[in-house]
Amino acid sequence: MRIENDLKLGFKDVMFRPKRSTLKSRSQVSLERTFKSKHAGVEITGVPVMAANMDTVGTFEMALALFEHQLFVAVHKHYTLEEWNSFMTNAPKGIEDHIAVSTGTGVQDAQKVKDIITANPQLKFICIDVANGYSEHFVAFVKKMREQHPDKVIIAGNVVTGEMVEELILAGADMIKVGIGPGSVCTTRVKTGVGYPQLSAIIECADAAHGLGGLIIADGGCAIPGDVAKAFGAGADFVMLGGMLAGHDESAGEMVERDGKKYKKFYGMSSATAMGKHAGGVANYRASEGKTVEVPYRGEIKYTILDILGGIRSTCTYVGAAKLKELSKRTTFIRVSEQENRIYTK
Repeated sequence: MRIENDLKLGFKDVMFRPKRSTLKSRSQVSLERTFKSKHAGVEITGVPVMAANMDTVGTFEMALALFEHQLFVAVHKHYTLEEWNSFMTNAPKGIEDHIAVSTGTGVQDAQKVKDIITANPQLKFICIDVANGYSEHFVAFVKKMREQHPDKVIIAGNVVTGEMVEELILAGADMIKVGIGPGSVCTTRVKTGVGYPQLSAIIECADAAHGLGGLIIADGGCAIPGDVAKAFGAGADFVMLGGMLAGHDESAGEMVERDGKKYKKFYGMSSATAMGKHAGGVANYRASEGKTVEVPYRGEIKYTILDILGGIRSTCTYVGAAKLKELSKRTTFIRVSEQENRIYTK
């Protein structure tokens, strides 16, 4: 047993230090970025905010709505081949550059991805998603997928430490999802005691990935637009959102009404709700590691997206970054003990 005494930080522990700026307006800030994937050699262009591959968020409806703003969606893995074929037949041209086919590492998963990609070869992204990206089996699966799909951008996760980011990139992953336990409906830290404060995880994993020419996706922990900006400031190439995109028209989840107010159900993918829906219940060798909550209904997603992107642009103007690419280079975080005056916050 050993203890690391270095301080690790979450989003609530820091704020941006403002700096002189030549920008006159938020409208001068460009949020679009272009990356080239290390292994696939695919050029990726868009606003690097991504909807999580949760079945209440990573929907086809969400993909259509976010594509209008050039954002990305990791489409959840529970759509059938027929549903994928139907969607791609009717989807607008170019959406294939902004959506990922998600998969687990089960026996049938590799075959299902192969079937979807074979039927829709224009798709460019594969998201290999497990809760614990530290197993040898996961690394072996990443290698297998790289061999089978040499021209596809492979996203793999989740991990929170630099050495595992490096191993997955060397195994064939182009983009690494970073985050264990920070999600709003994740209870991994409560059930297992395992986790890593998200800001520090991003800083350390971005450093490891960029040294090898890889990219990272900060997955989880963002509750407000300022958190998304902090993730970019810490070095994230993409930021993945779940709870911030839940409760909208484009989100899945049962609608319920109580006391005249509407709510939509939102749950973690390791929750009893998700496992009951997709796996016949919680297996007797494991515990549920997710919550099921009711999110107030929030209407169309576009208003939330505009709020998030507006917040990031404003961050950039405060630190003098004309492009999102410059934000991490213009970032100085200061340690804080409070974020906001909450006297009028319910």
